[in-house]
Amino acid sequence: MDLYRMKNRSTFGFSAENPTGTRNGGTRGKDCDKLRPCIQIQPGETVTLCDTDGPGMITHIWFTGYIGHSFIMRMYWDDCDEPSVECPISAFFGCAYDQNFTDQNGDWITMNSAAVLVAPGRGYNCYWEMPFRSHARITMENRGGRPETLYYMISGWHGGIPEDSMYFHAAYRQEHPVMKGRSYTVIDGIEGKGCFAGLTLAAGVNGNSTCWVEGEAKMYIDGEDYPSMNYTGTEDYFCGSYAFGNDIPPHKYCTFSGLYAGMFCVIGAAGERYNTQQRFQLYRWHIKDPIYFDKSFRMVLDNLGWTGPRYDDYTTAAFWYLDQPKKLPVTLPADHEMIMK
Repeated sequence: MDLYRMKNRSTFGFSAENPTGTRNGGTRGKDCDKLRPCIQIQPGETVTLCDTDGPGMITHIWFTGYIGHSFIMRMYWDDCDEPSVECPISAFFGCAYDQNFTDQNGDWITMNSAAVLVAPGRGYNCYWEMPFRSHARITMENRGGRPETLYYMISGWHGGIPEDSMYFHAAYRQEHPVMKGRSYTVIDGIEGKGCFAGLTLAAGVNGNSTCWVEGEAKMYIDGEDYPSMNYTGTEDYFCGSYAFGNDIPPHKYCTFSGLYAGMFCVIGAAGERYNTQQRFQLYRWHIKDPIYFDKSFRMVLDNLGWTGPRYDDYTTAAFWYLDQPKKLPVTLPADHEMIMK
């Protein structure tokens, strides 16, 4: 934290009240007037939320209103035609079960982490640092069948960035269900020099309700045949142990939300009538322990329990930085294929 240091920077902020993000560009209303607090995005419409020249850095993004999987956020760096970020905002912010806003105890879903904050009442906040050299553009597409409302604020600063600054990337994947006996691919096909920064995971338990967290996380660096980073279990990768308390007293899943890891939400209490499929929402940020690569990177996650391979529903958003903005190695499923209950 070096707020006390003098910097040659100029702050910008894009919102519904200041859609151009320019200085002196906000509301012309009087005190206590709300002229344009939000926008409506029509079905099939893509709206540009942020469009600014560099160099600079995006430092904070806030969304609320409709925050489900039909809103697709894309980010383009330095006038690239292909996005370096393409992800439904629900999965990007760790809440891929976007129709469920309360946990098994009836409380608002809350994530308190260094990179993403999900505040009670559906407030999505992103603190990933996103440098750009010549240009930054962020868009939102509504792939749903009806108009949806978005409240937003995207802020950052213009000014010089370090020569070795890398570009932020994020991509979405899902398997509903995971093919039994085969590892789930979190991300594959990343090429270039950079570092893996983390992921969000939504897991919906299918079949029996016994342990589902025995699967190992494996990372393959620079084309390896065998993983250099090999974690011992799913809950271990997310910095927990013993099935987050379900395998030992008190024999129930205990949620937690830390700076860099968490299993922050369980939806559907075990044994609850008509809602027996428990669903879990987790995140793991490699902010203090980034995974560096020179040529390529891929990551898989086993879906394994005490009874052997499973066929649970897995949904992830992966995050990484590269020395150049690159086209993403995956494509989005259709909107109707993303529905998660």
